[in-house]
Amino acid sequence: MNQIAAIDARLACIEGTGDTSYWLGLIRGLAQVESEFRFLLFSNAPKPEIIPDSPNFEWIELDAPHDRIWSWWTFPKEAKRLGASVIHTQYSLSPLCSPIGVTTIHDVSFLIGPTWFKPKDRFMLTRSVPAAVESAAAVLTVSNTSKDEIERLIPAAKGKTFAAYNALGMNIQPMPSDEAHEIVHRELGVKGPYVLTVGTRWPRKNMQLALDAVAGLPKSLPHKVVVTGRPGWGEEAMGSRGQAVGYVTDRQLTALYQCADLYLAPSRHEGFGIPLLEAFACECPVLCSTGGALPEVAADAAEIEPTFEAASWTATLERLLQDQDRLAELRAKGLKRVKDFCWKETAEQTLEAYRRAVDAR
Repeated sequence: MNQIAAIDARLACIEGTGDTSYWLGLIRGLAQVESEFRFLLFSNAPKPEIIPDSPNFEWIELDAPHDRIWSWWTFPKEAKRLGASVIHTQYSLSPLCSPIGVTTIHDVSFLIGPTWFKPKDRFMLTRSVPAAVESAAAVLTVSNTSKDEIERLIPAAKGKTFAAYNALGMNIQPMPSDEAHEIVHRELGVKGPYVLTVGTRWPRKNMQLALDAVAGLPKSLPHKVVVTGRPGWGEEAMGSRGQAVGYVTDRQLTALYQCADLYLAPSRHEGFGIPLLEAFACECPVLCSTGGALPEVAADAAEIEPTFEAASWTATLERLLQDQDRLAELRAKGLKRVKDFCWKETAEQTLEAYRRAVDAR
């Protein structure tokens, strides 16, 4: 091992988000591969138990008075002092990372749909991400769709962008059906048949479409739509058929997937869409939009609705809920599809980006 990769591991240690799933999954994958790299995992907190042990890993805790100071000065300065050949973080890159910086950009939805973001967030992303791509030795992303969009919208990414798929996180652990129903009914207060949608509630996730689609169902299909996730902005009107359960634990989320008749993914854009894999693993049929990489991830394992019109979603939803054969087919295909994604393969593809950064010095 004659190369050192310094990784910003802070996001692997926080409460579950898509970013957390990526970083924790990548670290777990790196623990399974043999390579020329030794990995320095940097954080501003002690090593949590969830981080795997490996003879190739060293956990380094660094303090700084502010997160931005940590990202832009403390972390890259210490990584270089310790002889890092590669410095890996996400979205933004400190100038101190040059010329060995690698950045993961999950998607460029802020360029595709600027109105989906608050002005301050949009301003920061449109300034920092293209600059990071310009200075990066290599860029990682999580789907071929996202790779194509990054290279199209940020020309400096061409020739140095690598797609390394996400995979299913350790947070989803299917359980016996009786246990799942008990959690849904007793802990979350969800009664009767329902469909599910998951995510932080903000415009890009387009949860209002799921609510409107269910609101249009006939009385013969008394389903409600259960909405999980932290409040965001542009809040949805739940109506008589919507039920918000807020942030849920991994165990509760798993139970919700298992007991739902369908998972709805109406997002306007996704760089990947980990909840699709979560639903597949829980044998929950999926109805998704054409937003970003969702069709790429779903392949033939989901029903893909080509419009963002509520009436069309209602019609497709009604047809699916009345077709048990189709739902059974989707469950079987979902279980098969989720096995196509593996964190070890993600790690192996990530190492190719690291090698590109080493060679570009």
